[in-house]
Amino acid sequence: MERDGSSSSSFLMGETAQEKGLPHVPQCYTLPTSNRPSLNPETMNVHVVDWAALNNPDQRSDTINEIKIACSRSGCFQIINHGIAQSVLDGALETAFNFFKMPTKEKMKFMSNDVHKPVRYGTSLKDGLDKFQYWRVFLKHYAHPLRQWLEQWPANPPEYREQMGKFATEVNKIAAELMKAITESLGLGPTYLSHKMENGMQVMVINCYPPCPNPSLSLGLPPHSDYSCFTIVLHSSQGLEIMDRSDGTWKFVPDLHGALTVHVGDHIEVLSNGIYKSMVHRVTLNRNETRISIASLHSLGMNEKMETAKELVDDEHPKGCKESSFMDFINFLSKNNIAEGSFIETLKLKN
Repeated sequence: MERDGSSSSSFLMGETAQEKGLPHVPQCYTLPTSNRPSLNPETMNVHVVDWAALNNPDQRSDTINEIKIACSRSGCFQIINHGIAQSVLDGALETAFNFFKMPTKEKMKFMSNDVHKPVRYGTSLKDGLDKFQYWRVFLKHYAHPLRQWLEQWPANPPEYREQMGKFATEVNKIAAELMKAITESLGLGPTYLSHKMENGMQVMVINCYPPCPNPSLSLGLPPHSDYSCFTIVLHSSQGLEIMDRSDGTWKFVPDLHGALTVHVGDHIEVLSNGIYKSMVHRVTLNRNETRISIASLHSLGMNEKMETAKELVDDEHPKGCKESSFMDFINFLSKNNIAEGSFIETLKLKN
């Protein structure tokens, strides 16, 4: 295993370049020229949705239409006036920073490449197995129902369970309303999947992207779409890039303080019969500061199949994807790498 960056093999867990803060980008992190981030990307014109307007009968219809346009065009939008106190947002980010500052020995308690584990810590994508390593460390854990999973979360730092638990609970409430808004925007009505979402999965992925000595050579995460219905993200600073479908270029998502960013995921593409496409995105790096993102992924239950709404299938719009579950994706991930394979592509039918 590599220790000094002189070969292309991977670093050991706990000794990765990003954890050690190496002053150079080792070969195994250096991406092919065609896959590297652009130096001066444009900023994407992302829809900003006033969440409070959903509860105003005079404004709900217009807001639903805004969500429809955002899901159709880019698969991404930002939510303001979402009702989560700034102190809850700040507390979640602070305890995330504090977790990643913990001694390696403490974080290694959760180390695993087993994607079926409900709580795990890792670096890159699959430690020791990646062809290219990515400049991140992460903690991933299930979060709904919270009482079922909370005791398995890290006990250190001492405030972690309380602070992250508050955020998880609040963002899950938004997820329930968001699914209602999305199905309503598709003409399916607000209660189309309500019960299934109430009993669905919430997976928290807390990502840490330490300073990178040469951000032009590497990425925090490669281009991919999320396997969930949608992902709701809180981040500490700019770094998320999405692919502009009109020309295939990469553009920054604006850093809007206090806002939450929504990514349309693979299962909404399945549900909508391709009317809404899952958002392809990647994460760029910063030379001077650590970036934290807290991604809350929401889907139906572990073995509950998401299928295309029959109301959206006809002779002109034949069914485009086969049904799949959260577990189907986990099994896919155990055998594949998101940098080299797309889950949604495995679901597409040849019509």
